[in-house]
Amino acid sequence: MTANDILNEGVSDFATRLEVMTSDEIFATMSALEKHSEDDASDREETLSRIALVEEEIERRFPGQMMTPYRDWKKEQPLMS
Repeated sequence: MTANDILNEGVSDFATRLEVMTSDEIFATMSALEKHSEDDASDREETLSRIALVEEEIERRFPGQMMTPYRDWKKEQPLMS
């Protein structure tokens, strides 16, 4: 799913969908949103609010680990150009 797909989805629908995603899906979603936030896009505030939702879900699943599982997942991903 692309960042644009995520941003076009209703916030409550997105939050509900986050609850049933696998960890890999959550991490891929966070990665897509992070990359999008680095672009010079007019929807930066909306992107950051979605990132906050994903962060909350990661923290809920991995209490006390402060995004470490996501950072570890990113290190394992092949470099993409």
